[in-house]
Amino acid sequence: MVKRRVILPSLCISGVSMQSIRSPARRLDCRGNILQLGSRTLIMGILNVTPDSFADGGRYFEPRQAVERALQMAEEGADIIDVGGESTRPAGTYGAGAQPVSVDEEIRRTAPVIEEIAARTNLIISIDTTKAPVAQHALRLGASIVNDISAMRFDPLMGATIAQFDAAVVLMHMKGTPLTMQIEPAYDNLIREILDFLDERKTAAIEAGIDPGRILIDPGLGFGKQNAHNFEILARLDEFHGLGCPLMVGPSRKKFIGASLDLPPEARLFGTLAAVSFSAAAGAHVVRVHDVGATVQALRVAEQVVAASRAECGAREEI
Repeated sequence: MVKRRVILPSLCISGVSMQSIRSPARRLDCRGNILQLGSRTLIMGILNVTPDSFADGGRYFEPRQAVERALQMAEEGADIIDVGGESTRPAGTYGAGAQPVSVDEEIRRTAPVIEEIAARTNLIISIDTTKAPVAQHALRLGASIVNDISAMRFDPLMGATIAQFDAAVVLMHMKGTPLTMQIEPAYDNLIREILDFLDERKTAAIEAGIDPGRILIDPGLGFGKQNAHNFEILARLDEFHGLGCPLMVGPSRKKFIGASLDLPPEARLFGTLAAVSFSAAAGAHVVRVHDVGATVQALRVAEQVVAASRAECGAREEI
């Protein structure tokens, strides 16, 4: 019997072609700790040690509360804890835009928390900062990833600092600055412009001495994007795999999640889980979220559906 190859119509889940759903196998070197990416979506838990973050302003501002929250996220299934000491909240319905803080203040907020998390867990720790001195301090205390929303543009010493410590870096796309990014952001070709930006920043990171195996990319949902832009990014996430880096996506509680129902940040969990599941189906290697426990449940179900769909496509590919 001669087998013949049959091209089948794509199965779909949430509008994503199951023939295109892949989470490319990647490895991320975090100062010698190797994360094997692709078999499941990793979870980066957000820990804001600030008084003015949009989603949980002030709840974990005190070091004791912050460390307790980190330990809770670890128990819930977080793979990475992302500690941030400066809010990037834009001006909007729920308050004025957050103001920048000094290097000393950012270190004062983050250092004791990172030191305690490093002493009490084996989790990968990320420092969410655009300032090289803050990153350096955090890396000395045990952090191994720098999550830089400016993609190393705001501080010319950031690249060298990350390279010096053999740390990993998240390069995120942002249009403007946190104080200006949501003032009528516009694009001629949204995805092409973001891809070009991230490719250029990847090259800059390598030129600064950062190993390509230590670079993640993030398309920057909510950072200089209108609501429609964010949904287009989610719908076309598979295009970001062409950059050859692990992909991180951060939809958690952002404005576009609740826009259609005018929901405040604390009411955006269910919409966040939909976006997270969609991101995992489109091959995101890491998702950055506030609600770790709920995200673990959503991802495990999404991953099982994707695995079953892949098996079905494989079984039917040849008849």
